[in-house]
Order: sequence, then C-alpha cells, then structure tokens
Amino acid sequence: MENQNTNGNENNGNSGEGGNGKGRGRSILVMLVISIILTLLFWKAYDRIANGTQKEIPYSGFIEMLEKGEVNEVEIYSTKIKFTPNDDSNGLNKTTYVTVAIKDDSLANKLKFAHQKYGTQYKGIDESSSAIIGTVLSYAVMIIAFYLFLSLLMRKSGGLMGVGKANAKIYVEKKTGVTFADVAGEEEAKESLTEMVDFLHNPKKYLEIGAKLPKGALLVGPPGTGKTLLAKAVAGEANVPFFSMSGSSFIEMYVGVGASRVRDLFKQASQMAPCIIFIDEIDAIGGSRDSRRGSDSEREQTLNQLLAEMDGFDTSKGIVILAATNRPEVLDKALLRPGRFDRRVIVEKPDLKGRIDTLKVHSKNVKMDESVDFKELALATSGAVGADLANIINEGALAAVRAGRTLVSQQDLIGAVEVVFAGKEKKDRLLSAEEKRIVAYHEVGHALLVALQKHTEPIQRITIVPRTMGALGYVWQVPEEEKYLESKAELMADLVTLLGGRAAEELKFNSITTGAANDIEQATNKARAMITMYGMSDKFGMVQLESIEGQYLDRNLALQCSDETATKIDKEIRDMLKASYLKAKKLLAEHMDALDAIAAFLIEKETITGKEFMEIFAKSE
Repeated sequence: MENQNTNGNENNGNSGEGGNGKGRGRSILVMLVISIILTLLFWKAYDRIANGTQKEIPYSGFIEMLEKGEVNEVEIYSTKIKFTPNDDSNGLNKTTYVTVAIKDDSLANKLKFAHQKYGTQYKGIDESSSAIIGTVLSYAVMIIAFYLFLSLLMRKSGGLMGVGKANAKIYVEKKTGVTFADVAGEEEAKESLTEMVDFLHNPKKYLEIGAKLPKGALLVGPPGTGKTLLAKAVAGEANVPFFSMSGSSFIEMYVGVGASRVRDLFKQASQMAPCIIFIDEIDAIGGSRDSRRGSDSEREQTLNQLLAEMDGFDTSKGIVILAATNRPEVLDKALLRPGRFDRRVIVEKPDLKGRIDTLKVHSKNVKMDESVDFKELALATSGAVGADLANIINEGALAAVRAGRTLVSQQDLIGAVEVVFAGKEKKDRLLSAEEKRIVAYHEVGHALLVALQKHTEPIQRITIVPRTMGALGYVWQVPEEEKYLESKAELMADLVTLLGGRAAEELKFNSITTGAANDIEQATNKARAMITMYGMSDKFGMVQLESIEGQYLDRNLALQCSDETATKIDKEIRDMLKASYLKAKKLLAEHMDALDAIAAFLIEKETITGKEFMEIFAKSE
C-alpha cells in the first residue's frame, strides 16, 4: 500500500510539473504576442503624432507649391518625396504631403532657389541596410521593454492579469474569529462537524486504529441559515488556515481558467496543511453534467479538475473540504459519492429553542431592559433563519436609538419583527376614509374568523397601517407553542380564515375589491397542497400528484399526473375554496355586531393588540 501511494504521489507531481511547464510556455507566448501588438500600436501612434496625416498629391502640385514658397521642409526618398507646407507645420496634427519621385534634373536647382528665397529646408533620407537595421533594433528594444513590463505585472498579480490564480480569501493567521459558540440553533450540524475538528487536532488516535478523515462535508440548507458561518467556526475551532472561495469565482470567459484555479487552490492548501478549504455556492461549478441540456466546457472542465483533485490529495495531511449549497438536487452524482463529499450536513431553519439561542448570541453585545422575553420573540418568528433573527435584533436596537432610549425593550423587538417581515410603515400612503373602512373590515373579517373557529392560532396584533412591502393591513398570529405538524382541521380553518377578508367586504359593502389577491393566492396554494401532496382529498385519496423542486429555495411544485387528472385537481381546488368561502360568509353574517364594533375601534386606533380585540369581541357577543 505504501509503494502504491508513493507512486501515485510521484505521478501527480510529474503531471503537475508538466502542466505548469505548459502553462508557463503558454504565458510566455501570450506575453510575447501582446508585446509585439503594443509595440506596433505605439509606433503607429508615434508616427501619427510625429508626421500627422498624409495626403498624396501630383508631382506638378509639389513643384507649384515649391515655386510659390509654400513648402517648409522636404524629405527626398528613392521612390517618394515627403514635404510639409508652411501653414500648419508647427501644429500637432500637421499634414504631410507625399508625391511620387520623378527623374527631374531641375529639381536640385529649384530646391536651392526655394531655400535661398523662402527658407525651405530639404534633405535626402538614407535607405541603406544600416538604416533598416536601426529601425528593426528600435522595434526589438521596444518589444523587450513591453515584455519585461508584463513579466513584472505577472509576478505582482500572480499570473497574466491574475487569470488562472486562485483568488481565495485565506485566513493565514489561523484565526477566523468565529467558533462554535458563535453559531446557535444548529446543534446537530455542529455535532456532525465536531469529529472533523477533533481529527485535525488529534489525527494520531484516528490513524492508529486505521480510520481516515472524511475528505469533505457538504453543508446543505436554505439561504441565511449560517452555512458559511458554520464553516468558519470549524476552522476557528480547529485553529488551522481557512481557504474561502465562491464557486462562481472559478469560472471565467476563458476555457481552462477554472481548472487552473482549482489546481492552484489545492496546491496552496497542500503547502499549508493541515487546513480547511471552503467552497461556497458549489452548485455554480458542480452542476450535473447532462448532455440533454447542452454542455458548458469551462464549467465541466472545472468540475472534472475538482473531482481529480479530491481523489488525488492525501487525507493524512489533514486537508478538509467543506462546501455549501442550497440546491443539492442539481449537483453532479460523481461529486456526492463517498470518497469526495462523504458527509451531508443539513443546516435547517432553527426550531424554537434554536431561535432563542440564536437571539441570545446576536444580542450579547446589545443593551436590553428587563422586559425582553426571547421565548415570546422566538414564537413570533416561526420560520425565521439566523440572518433574519440577527436583522431583527439590529432593527430593534436602531428603533431604541430613534426613540432616544439607552436600552432595547420588548416593544422595540416586536416592532422590528414587523419591519423585517412586512416592511416599514409607509407614512406617505394616506388612505381615503372609504378605503380605510374597507381595509378595516377586511382585516377584522380575518381576525373574527380566527376567534370563531377552533384549531386556530391566537392573534398578536391587527393593523391597517400600510407597509412598504405592499400590505395595506394585516392580522398577525403567534402560535402558543412550536408545531411541526398540521391537521386537516387546522388547514381547513386556515382556508376559511384566509377568505374571511373578501367575505367581510361582500357582506358589508355588497362589493369586492382587489385587496384579497394575496389571500386568494395563499388559499389556492394551501388547498392544492392538501389535495396533491398531503392526501387530504376524498376524491383522490393518498396519491402524490405533485413533487417539490428546489427544496431549499423556491419550492416549486411539479405535477406528476396526466392532463385529465390535472383538470380534476383544478375542479377539486375550486370546490374546496368555494365551500370555505361560503362558511366564512355564514359565520361572519351571524356576528355582524362584533364585526362592526371591532372595525370601528380599529379605524379609530389603526393598530390594536390581540388582547384589545378579544375584549371587544367578548363584549359584542
């Protein structure tokens, strides 16, 4: 086994040297060509400045101008005569006249006469071999000068304008400034990576028993969950150099540059081992090689080189590859097999406890008063990721400063939740009195159906203040506890609640508006999911009719059925929504007094709490 490994390393070394030799030869040739082109452009520009523009005229015209004293300077060649007129001879863009040289014995006398009378200067130009050699030498000196300049530029930039050089961010001080203590809400992910950290600290105990360090770990999860932060924490805990590079940074317009950057990255990592290589957004280079969709030569060469490098390095040196993506379904199968990315670490949205811990981490340097309740805030931010929670803490601190306080209160943080998810209050959007009434009844219609039904979540706040993200008003519900499952009864209650705004408008004003667009969208999606994915339809039963594409991004649904079945699904959705709408109208019609009382209070106050809502509702019943 040792001999095999040694030979393998030698072969890899020779291959690398051959590749580097070819790369250097190619760079020298490119620099030489560029130097020649720059020299020609320089001489062309110099000639244009020195001689100006050239204009051909007949020989008779030259003689006529010479005799009239209009010629300033004459240069006589073997086959042509060049001269400049008096009028613009001192200008930067002077005009030079050219005429064909004709055998004229009287020309010498005419030039002598013009010189004596008008001061015309004339000379013959040496066109011998020595003059040609001098010109060639001038070109050669200029080419060498440009070549030396480009060579100096390459040394400073690490390649021809940096092309082919891995531009990874390298934390060479072995300190990323981040440890596992800075990453909250991802305990399972941290446990999966702790073993890698321990191997980098104490490789001997693993090697003695014959265990090998996993070559790579793929961090998978939605945007904002802390995949990059977790990778930095691994490097911080292991106290080793950390190479960070985005997948898109490998790709250039030149084919082969990405592969060259992959080679250079692993070469640098080998020199600084033990270390960690982190490739963010690896789907940019690791996408599936599907011939049916066409090919991208640069991306495929980069991927092939990455696969070869991951197979080629020795794990005993302590090189760990971490990569992050939120599109694991598009990655090439060869990249995911054991021996390359051995582990898949799921970095999910944090649960209730995880959100509480994350809020504590992000607020450790923020001054807060005794009213702050992280559990209440965590319940109000169900579905939020770490980046959202960090933003909420910061927005709360900014709100406290704007209010002139030195401590952040719970009210600041609750307001920050609204700012992050709904946008700021839009102060310049003033609703007319009639529109304000419509919006108020619309929102109270939602809220009243929450109170009238079982299997619903309590109301935190109702507002009719327009927000920058487009909402003219909304009802904010906060669960009493973290939930991972929803029953059919809860989903049906949600459908009725979502359609309650439109129902209230129709009952009170005998007309409908465009304000229910988002409600209808949400209700349609929820009803479709119940039928096609959750098996909650009596007509179709437990059959999956749609699948999810892009699990961690947009979660698009793709139909897995015939057109005939799709038509039946559409009819089933319409029937379900129609039944929910009729139920919403029936419940609201039975409680119109409560609807009017709560709407009147909301129009006056614009924003009311869940407690105020329930008090008015209790009095109206």
